[in-house]
Amino acid sequence: MQGMSERQYAAHVGLSRGAIQKAKTAERLVLYPDGSIDAVASDARRAETTDPSKTRKPPAAKLKPVPEAAVAAVGDTLREQGLAVPAVGGGTTFLQAKTANEVLKAQERRIRLSRLKGELIDRVRALALVFRLAREVRDAWVNWPARASALMAADLGVEPAAMQKVLEKHVRAHLDELAEVRPDFR
Repeated sequence: MQGMSERQYAAHVGLSRGAIQKAKTAERLVLYPDGSIDAVASDARRAETTDPSKTRKPPAAKLKPVPEAAVAAVGDTLREQGLAVPAVGGGTTFLQAKTANEVLKAQERRIRLSRLKGELIDRVRALALVFRLAREVRDAWVNWPARASALMAADLGVEPAAMQKVLEKHVRAHLDELAEVRPDFR
């Protein structure tokens, strides 16, 4: 046998034996007189006669590189779920990427369901409500010494103006301390 058998050539090009038989019938393969396949000449003829849009595998040159951010996101998602993560630079397999995608979709659905049930609130709205409440509490405390100082001064037998001045000083100092507290909604 001078060349390859149908099985050998099928393994050589990564196709099924049936696909090789069809190519042979369509005369897209070069055969030796003994019926075996000339691999080099057949590869060239197949490349000339095969429509690239009909092939199952896209040419390697047309594949876009995967951004590092996407690979890192897949790794983070797998790590959060306690699944195996590829080594740095080791590459992510299609199965790992698909698993990460399914995990993310499940997380997204869970969040959407929680929002529909009323278990989650909008972060921007919550921040606005907290800010408004804090402003109202601050304004109430700023105005309190003017209302309460006369009553306290009468109970203690001191001058109301002096009492109001002392109360305002201490209330403002306390509000300054409270202003340093920043809520973290992350």
